[in-house]
Amino acid sequence: MYTRTHKALFPILRRLSDGRFHSGEALAYEFGLSRSSIFNVISQAESMGVTLHAVRGRGYRLPTAVEWLDRDAVTRHLGAAAAAYTIEVLDSVDSTNTALMAAALDGAADGTLYCAEHQHAGKGRRGRRWHSVPGGSLTFSVLWRFETGLQSLAGLSLAVGLAIARAANRHSRHLARLKWPNDVLVDFRKLAGILVEVQGDMHGAALAVVGVGMNVRLTEAQRNAVDQAVVDLAEMGVIVGRNQMLADCLRELNVVLTLFRERGFAAVREDWMALDAYAGRAVALNLPDSRTIQGVASGVDQTGAFLLRDASSSLAAFSGGEISLRLAHAR
Repeated sequence: MYTRTHKALFPILRRLSDGRFHSGEALAYEFGLSRSSIFNVISQAESMGVTLHAVRGRGYRLPTAVEWLDRDAVTRHLGAAAAAYTIEVLDSVDSTNTALMAAALDGAADGTLYCAEHQHAGKGRRGRRWHSVPGGSLTFSVLWRFETGLQSLAGLSLAVGLAIARAANRHSRHLARLKWPNDVLVDFRKLAGILVEVQGDMHGAALAVVGVGMNVRLTEAQRNAVDQAVVDLAEMGVIVGRNQMLADCLRELNVVLTLFRERGFAAVREDWMALDAYAGRAVALNLPDSRTIQGVASGVDQTGAFLLRDASSSLAAFSGGEISLRLAHAR
């Protein structure tokens, strides 16, 4: 059951990330709370996956430095591309996608961005939960509005994945590749996931809320809580902070979206296939009707549909949010 995040939790975590110990008494005085409230805040942080050092007689601190999300820092890193976004940083939210969709339906502008330190009901594809870790994840959602209707949005999740992979590849020699339709992988382990939710008319005004979750620094316990192999930026040797990485993601998204608005997914199809992790591999597609089809992964078509070559060399296209792609030997 979800317990509302204490209003002082993130201010206290920011104080504890300066590398020094802070006593419960000093924290209580600084934040105008009782010692028992400080203890409850610390306990809540630990229940959210935050690792804290607690030493009797000295107090509490975060064992490793955390770069907290900061709108001004992201804006500086974005440079000229900052004009494309309206950035809002949230401490805790149920889901950046859910919150931004509500804002979108209430008239929020194209380019509105919500990023959050913590999600208590983060959403992944096919109804799964996205696990986010305060200080250890990068979770954000962007609102884009289109006048060309829902029919023009085919392949959008793939285009977003391309932008996120490019951003990661700026900073690591471990190449980030793509898995259809919405994952960013490194050595077949998941670095980031994408969730696109849309509203509107097929041929009129439409909007897309594009959610991205990226692993920055996960503990062993956090890795074990996920039902698939994962990788994080720290393991990849990425040393830039989260604000720089977020800005790089947004800069690449702006480039890709500009092309996508002009010519659809076809404009970035070749670039996507150049990073296709499954190209030429034997794979299995699990379909919504419980059927499993095997063949060889053969890229994607102009709309972003997955292309599968069967034993007789026939090529078939598959699309749909409920299709699951796996390597043929994986079970």
